[in-house]
Amino acid sequence: MLLIPGGQKADEGEDTDLSGDALKAKLRRKKKSSTDERLITPTASGPSYTVSMSIVRNVTAIAKGMSITFGEIFQPIQTENYPDGKGPMKGAKFQPRFRGAHQLQRDENGLEKCVACYLCAAACPSNCIYIEAADNTSEVRISSSERYAKVYNIDYNRCIFCGYCVEACPTDAITHGHGFELATLNATNLVMHKDQMLVPVEALTAK
Repeated sequence: MLLIPGGQKADEGEDTDLSGDALKAKLRRKKKSSTDERLITPTASGPSYTVSMSIVRNVTAIAKGMSITFGEIFQPIQTENYPDGKGPMKGAKFQPRFRGAHQLQRDENGLEKCVACYLCAAACPSNCIYIEAADNTSEVRISSSERYAKVYNIDYNRCIFCGYCVEACPTDAITHGHGFELATLNATNLVMHKDQMLVPVEALTAK
């Protein structure tokens, strides 16, 4: 054995030509590696403390998760019975402010509220509203104003349901309904025309 600075002993087979600082660093590395081996390597009597605690934590996490699962099993079902439910909405429920497919409204006399002012088209950030205006005549009156929307299209391929068109309309002619079944395999079917969005006169009498 050779005595080195710090009171440590080195084996005769080790390189004793190292400087004092280098020899100290080498001994620190050996001490650290031996400590890591004691923590990782199971002892003869069983796994180490670190491995045991890891198993306990895993079992505790599983038990906590399963307790939530078993607790929810006996709670009332919160899902909606769509599309097998009753009523026109097939069991679906909506919040009052739900923004569905647009509707073009009529006034109390059955005339169209839209006066073709183009404010909804101007406010639309996705430029999905297309309108063509026409003049009312004494023989044929469509709206209560001078003009009405001869063509009113909304392209739902581009619509983002932001509601800006509803806010911009001065006559409350366009609103959001609760229609949501808009999915289709053909993109051309997502261009809604005026006759598809206009509220029927029968709906006014039903109220």
